[in-house]
Amino acid sequence: MAIRVAFGSWPTLNASMRAAVGDLTDDSLARTAGPGRWPLWAVIGHLACQRVFWLCDFAGEPGAESTPFTNATWSCPGDEDLDNVLNAEQLVAALDSTFAIVDRVLDGWTIDSLADVIDRSDWDAHWVHSRAFVIDRVHSHDLWHAAEANEILTRLGSPRIDPWT
Repeated sequence: MAIRVAFGSWPTLNASMRAAVGDLTDDSLARTAGPGRWPLWAVIGHLACQRVFWLCDFAGEPGAESTPFTNATWSCPGDEDLDNVLNAEQLVAALDSTFAIVDRVLDGWTIDSLADVIDRSDWDAHWVHSRAFVIDRVHSHDLWHAAEANEILTRLGSPRIDPWT
């Protein structure tokens, strides 16, 4: 059985993120939730880039080349890159292209395969995780940063990201 059954609201979350940022101006995307926090464009860009890092670079799934984040191991918005600002169109494209990878994983990974261990100990000793850890990490990461984005969207008076509708 595919793991999609356990992540039924994830496509709705992604669609809601697209809708929330798709029409925002560059000025709105430059807003932060507070001092020392990333701008909205970096929050959403980082979220999308980390999908590529965990699912492609770490777990070995194909598709990184179809995203704007072909070097996700070394360069993601927010973490390593606050200079290359992404506009609304680029963020929507990033969400779409990276969610295509998530979508394939939701249909391709099975409940039984979640116990499979991915060993990247050649990177560092702590890079050994089960597929269950990876998919939970990516999903939780999306929700974490969606909540962060909602702080900014609320301040803008814009519709918020809603993972359920």
